[in-house]
Amino acid sequence: MSLRQIFSASESDRGERLDLFLAARLPLLTRSRIQQLIHAGKAGIEGLPATETIKAGYRLRGRERVWIEPEPPPPLRAYPEAIPLEILYEDDDVIALNKPAGMVVHLGAGVRSGTLVNALLHHFHGHTKSLSHVGGELRPGIVHRLDRNTSGVLLVAKNDLAHRELAAQFAGRTVEKHYLALVHGTVAAEHGEIAAPISRDRLRRTRMTTRRRPGPGV
Repeated sequence: MSLRQIFSASESDRGERLDLFLAARLPLLTRSRIQQLIHAGKAGIEGLPATETIKAGYRLRGRERVWIEPEPPPPLRAYPEAIPLEILYEDDDVIALNKPAGMVVHLGAGVRSGTLVNALLHHFHGHTKSLSHVGGELRPGIVHRLDRNTSGVLLVAKNDLAHRELAAQFAGRTVEKHYLALVHGTVAAEHGEIAAPISRDRLRRTRMTTRRRPGPGV
């Protein structure tokens, strides 16, 4: 079965790099992976002369049909990894631990190892039955998440009942959260509000950033 995907470039896309155009439409592929596919001839422009070489930095002219044939990635599977955990509290139902900055909570697009889940599986000697199964095989025990670069307390459920109870508390917003941010530069006011539209970063697809287009702020 062909995995070819086709995207139509509009006049507003004129001048945009080919790799950025595709990255904005394929959030599960990293920009470096898209560049590799372009270099390997697995992405290009329909109807372009064979004598014209397509590179990642190719500038769209508008109204093209862009195609890409991404290879299916191998199935994800979480394995135990000897990653230290800073456990703050543990009983028969939950674990409260301090997630360090730089660690991803669970496997996903572009992340196949080194996650908190890998560390938890090692902590329990690979026995997933020691963690809740509500989140599936790739997210055992994971009730909520913290961003990769955010450190802080994260709760892990050791059984399905605890998982559902904790999830209900997060959904009902009865869990009180406090965040501490380091700000670079001079802050003019002691109090304020940041209200800006948020979307995925076009260059770093795993990050969110503010954007100028109209839209709801978060």
